[in-house]
Amino acid sequence: MATKSLNNIWIRRQQCPCGDWKCYIKYEGDDQTAIGSQLVKSETSLLSPAEVVFTPYVGQVFKSDDEAFEYYSNFARKNGFSIRKARSTESQNLGVYRRDFVCYRSGFNQPRKKVNVEHPRDRKSVRCGCDAKLYLTKEIIDGVTQWYISQFSNVHNHELLEDDQVRLLPAYRKIQEADQECILLLSKAGFPVNRILKVLEIERGVQPGQLPFIEKDVRNFIRTCKKTVQENDVLLTEKRENDLLELLEACKDKAERDEGFVFNFTTDENGKVVNIAWSYGDAVRAFAVFGDVVTFDTTYRSITYNLLLGVWFGIDNHGKAIFLGSVLLQDESAQSFSWALQTFLRFMRGRRPQTIVTDIDLGLRDAIAIDLPNTKHVISTWQILSKLSSWFSLPLGLQYEEFKSEFDTLCHMENIEDFEHQWNHLVARFGLGSDKHIALLFSYRGSWPFSYTRGHFLARTVRPEYSKSVDTFLKSIVSAQACLQVMFEQVGSGANFGYEYRGELQYMPTKTCLPIEEHARGILTPYAFNVLQHEVVLSMQYAATDMGNGSFLVRHYKKMEGESLVFWMPEDEQVHCSCKEFEHSGILCRHSVRVLVLKNYFQIPEKYFPPRWRCESCLVHVDDPMTQFSNDECSQAFHSLTATLFAESLISKERFCYVNRELSQILQNVQNMPANNEVVMNLAPNNANEL
Repeated sequence: MATKSLNNIWIRRQQCPCGDWKCYIKYEGDDQTAIGSQLVKSETSLLSPAEVVFTPYVGQVFKSDDEAFEYYSNFARKNGFSIRKARSTESQNLGVYRRDFVCYRSGFNQPRKKVNVEHPRDRKSVRCGCDAKLYLTKEIIDGVTQWYISQFSNVHNHELLEDDQVRLLPAYRKIQEADQECILLLSKAGFPVNRILKVLEIERGVQPGQLPFIEKDVRNFIRTCKKTVQENDVLLTEKRENDLLELLEACKDKAERDEGFVFNFTTDENGKVVNIAWSYGDAVRAFAVFGDVVTFDTTYRSITYNLLLGVWFGIDNHGKAIFLGSVLLQDESAQSFSWALQTFLRFMRGRRPQTIVTDIDLGLRDAIAIDLPNTKHVISTWQILSKLSSWFSLPLGLQYEEFKSEFDTLCHMENIEDFEHQWNHLVARFGLGSDKHIALLFSYRGSWPFSYTRGHFLARTVRPEYSKSVDTFLKSIVSAQACLQVMFEQVGSGANFGYEYRGELQYMPTKTCLPIEEHARGILTPYAFNVLQHEVVLSMQYAATDMGNGSFLVRHYKKMEGESLVFWMPEDEQVHCSCKEFEHSGILCRHSVRVLVLKNYFQIPEKYFPPRWRCESCLVHVDDPMTQFSNDECSQAFHSLTATLFAESLISKERFCYVNRELSQILQNVQNMPANNEVVMNLAPNNANEL
């Protein structure tokens, strides 16, 4: 078998954090498998059940004997047997002029000489003298060679197999070239054969046992290619060392050209590069502003080099993920993670995040506890939810969807006592008391449920849209063909993706006409303002009951449960809510807004506008007084116009129907208009009050 060129292949980490080597992870709803599927997708697909193969007949003509064999093989597969090539006849003038194809059970095995061993293998032959056959004869007509069926019989003296059995015949159990490469790489990475089969099943999206080959074929293939595997091992080691050395040289060259670029690496006793980390000047400056919450994503691993990719992200005041640093680690030990964390802190000039968000990993948890003892460690619920299908869909079967829905509700409960009560109920109801994954999640409960983390600042990094933006960035840098130096360049290009849109200005209309909303609009970024505006709008649906001593019971006008207790201290202009939304996201909650409005506040106290959500915290200055002035004119014009229009439309039913119809048409026309990033100046009409 020829040695193939080796590409740098990145896949999702398959090892389950439960520690069981037999357990693997399937990421639910993750389209990244398209990367891996490039490796395991067969070059030739199986015959479609809808494709019709007619019964061969005497006189049927084929262009070649190979075409005839493929046709007969497809016919055999659809009819529950396989075929093999029997004898061929040749002459001096025509060469091979006859081919005999027969049923795989044709003929009888000749008795073999007994081998002089203590326990000779005595395997029963499958041959039973079946007479099913197809004989081909070659003829040359007008200089054109063709083959025709001279004899055909479809009479079998044995039972024909069903579809789920015929695919297991040796003739159809073929490992395609792409599958062979993946098997060799996974075998090199230390995957046992049963896990290799599970990975291939996941990547190809088939049910267990439905691959076009079985475990025995994989074992035989690995055994046969043992020499090739050893050759590939040498090539992989050499390629890894060369690529890491090239990456190190690229970092050195970048550091000479960019004084803000920083990197660090470790070597083994032979001077070979083992771990390497790097960051950029823009990322270091961004951390100074938005380094309160950091996400450390360790989702991807290279099965070519067996290197783990770790990327640090922050969230800016526009709610977007920003690149902070990257690292390649030799293993997933606590020591390697500890080196990565210490290096990152040096890159960020000793500044430590208030919160770090990661996936479930025992080694990473231990490293964070040692190197970031005062940093809150939070497990991403998005990562947990993506693993549920792999962990529970098989044992729960038809109950899985119901379990998933209840688990999602459990994640967002606000009270710890309610969470633990419902957790016990969930475990008992679905019979998961002895499940290792349930035990794993419960042992980490201090880090992932909202009830345990809501008092810690996360700056909305647990929102699905943020997680998706992180995932999009990662997919852009882990292409199947990229060497480490190319990946380094892709990281450098993508590291600026978070800054490109900051020059875009957005118009932010008010919705309530409350003074505190107007005040917030001039301070917060469009992203943060939209979040706060949503809370302001919802605050109007809540009633506040004065409980005395500065405390208020705030409750939705319809919902009797879910009430919140708000404490208001006028002397310090402080407001605290039991929902802890401000502590969690840095955005004031609807309950607190309701109390401030009740106390006739025209402006939200400055302390409730954290610097990280303010416009002036932008890494690129976007404040434009002319634009803000234009926005104010637009807001006033629209408020005046809509108020007058509303009053006039209520005079009669005819007027109301007319206004409703025309406004619906106007809205549809506006939505169909192309979007324009530029802000149009002087939009206010000259006669805003005229209808």
